[in-house]
Amino acid sequence: MDAMPLTPASTDRDRAKAQRRADLLKEASRLFAIRGYAGVSLEDLGAACGISGPAVYRHFSGKSAVLIALLVGMSRDLLKGGKEVRANGGSAEEILGKLIEFHTDFTLTRPEMIQVQERSLDALPEAELHLVRKLQREYIALWTEQLHLIHPQESATVIRFRAHAAFGLLNSPAHSAHNPRTSKKGLRKLLNQMATAALSTPVG
Repeated sequence: MDAMPLTPASTDRDRAKAQRRADLLKEASRLFAIRGYAGVSLEDLGAACGISGPAVYRHFSGKSAVLIALLVGMSRDLLKGGKEVRANGGSAEEILGKLIEFHTDFTLTRPEMIQVQERSLDALPEAELHLVRKLQREYIALWTEQLHLIHPQESATVIRFRAHAAFGLLNSPAHSAHNPRTSKKGLRKLLNQMATAALSTPVG
């Protein structure tokens, strides 16, 4: 039997539901970043979006499901973006430069997500934590692949250290994201230059 066609009313409802879910995730990332996962209730989340706490259950099975959607979604977004950078081709130096720019843009446009991951990753259920770790390893591998080509004489340990050090630098603005005195002006260029210098300079 053919599926019933969507009516304008059902399409509007679907759009509204998708938008409400997106709003809840946006507010969850903001609140989790400021207060921590344990410091936010479903009632807090619902109130931030103008709905009751129980109404959140129409979109998520519980607070843990919200955290899963945030952190698994973030890891998938990073991996997808990184793969797109690599697929566009170029020399190892060019690809690495584009990866740096991509990660910098991610950090500066979604700083709350960096904070949520650093503060609340261990609150994920075991299966989802394992998935996030797997996605993270794949993302890091995109960077180490280019670094091995740029520094073929360096060990895998040194290469991994370079990559993690770069992430520490590029993620650092997320910790001052909620400070009104923090200015993003010129920060993107500065971060890109600093990370490029750190990753391209030979050891020794």
